[in-house]
Amino acid sequence: MEHKILGDRQRALEAEWFRRMETMLMDKRRVREAQRAAHAALSAASRINDETLLDRLVAMGITTDTLVALSLVPLAEVAWADGRLDESEKRAILAAAQTAGLEAESTGYRLVESCLSERPPARLRELWRHYIAGVCASLPEAERNRLKRELLRQATTVAEAAGGFKGLFSKVSAQEAMLIEEMATAFGR
Repeated sequence: MEHKILGDRQRALEAEWFRRMETMLMDKRRVREAQRAAHAALSAASRINDETLLDRLVAMGITTDTLVALSLVPLAEVAWADGRLDESEKRAILAAAQTAGLEAESTGYRLVESCLSERPPARLRELWRHYIAGVCASLPEAERNRLKRELLRQATTVAEAAGGFKGLFSKVSAQEAMLIEEMATAFGR
């Protein structure tokens, strides 16, 4: 009788172990499938095919909703170049966000706003550099140049928003000009 009880207990423990293992494997499978879906969506939205870059974007929480916000990070960098953000620079960046299609209630718009409440972390700028390199790798030269011109135009607009003094000085500070030039080099060739 005691042997039967121990055998029943052993089978119950084995069944419980197998159930836990199956649950763990199913959870891992769901995570992998979610990552594949996130990769596919980001790849389609950005034209990036570099799996390592897509892994990095997904790990940083970048989704199709926040991809546009990531593309606007350089504008926030320019605005913060002098260590503070002017209200007119903020308005210029939010206007660029709306022009890019971000709605005020969207996650992407909130990400842009967070870059305006405090300076974006350096890792976000580095992520943008990798992102833009990945995008540029898949674009024809004419489209890459158009994208570059548009970003540099927007960055200059932000820099000029708070610059100058009664028309006597350049509207773009030396720090802002340096950042804009650094952005231009991120586009390669």
